[in-house]
Amino acid sequence: MPYSSLPPTEPTLPSRDEIRLAKESSRSLATVWQNVEGSLKVQIPDKGIDVELPKSSVRLLIDVLTHMAAGNAVTLVPVHAELTTQEAADLLNVSRKFLIDELLDKNVLPCRKVGTHRRIPFQDLMEYKERNRAKRRETIDAMVELDQKLGLY
Repeated sequence: MPYSSLPPTEPTLPSRDEIRLAKESSRSLATVWQNVEGSLKVQIPDKGIDVELPKSSVRLLIDVLTHMAAGNAVTLVPVHAELTTQEAADLLNVSRKFLIDELLDKNVLPCRKVGTHRRIPFQDLMEYKERNRAKRRETIDAMVELDQKLGLY
């Protein structure tokens, strides 16, 4: 079945059996992945299918299985994708109002309008998220250093 004909997946929480299986398979793939040169060949005996997977896709599969093993719902978003304001707010764990008022209206994050709706490039959102994480880490490190100087830590 070609990719374009696959229906989009909705994130759903994995069942207990899926969590168990995800734990087992992520561990197995992780040990094999480290020794993979360019691709990994997978056999599906009962279907008579051999599949060759690029190493980068195996790493992504391990990440997906690791999240599932922790009981998390998982979805994939292409890097070039654009998100709605609600999707972007959910990803940043902020309110939609904060996203619009503080990040979009103040041009902290780029967006484009589709009719009356805004779309935020996924790549820009991830870069903002990483910059924000780095700033928080620097602030925490500075606070710890100050606490140590003052003898509070």
